[in-house]
Amino acid sequence: MSTLEIEVRRAETDDAEAITAVHDASWRLAYDGLIPAQELSRIVARRGPDWWSRAIRRGTAILVLEVGGVVCGYATFGANRARNLRQKGEVYEIYLLPEYQGIGLGTRLFLSARRELRRFGFDTMVVWALADNDLACRFYANAGGRQVARAHERFGGTSLQKIAFVWGTRPN
Repeated sequence: MSTLEIEVRRAETDDAEAITAVHDASWRLAYDGLIPAQELSRIVARRGPDWWSRAIRRGTAILVLEVGGVVCGYATFGANRARNLRQKGEVYEIYLLPEYQGIGLGTRLFLSARRELRRFGFDTMVVWALADNDLACRFYANAGGRQVARAHERFGGTSLQKIAFVWGTRPN
């Protein structure tokens, strides 16, 4: 019997190709039929290995999740970008290859990103999810996130509603 090692660690420039593959596959699965096809293809194509390599070299906070030495997920995080929300930190993205979803690895990656945010001094956090992305909304609700705001984001000519899930101190 063999066991697979599961590790969450900071991304390195050598991970750029693998992160690109995760981004491509997970975005196509999550947003096919939600984001217009042409816009989705443009977004995915823009985030190639060079883009990820630059982000890593610039110090963007990126974690990767490895299973048996294979990068199968990533998370990006940092300071909250929404001025109207009081939460200090934000998980910008968390994605897994489709074949690794639904078995607890997303939770492991999410909790690691939350720990890193706390290490940076961000004791409260927000995550935005498209309202029609039922899997993501259910994931964040099951992780204890509270819905506190709604907004819209444009993808090409389409405006989609998104929901803010927060953790930590309740807003006033």
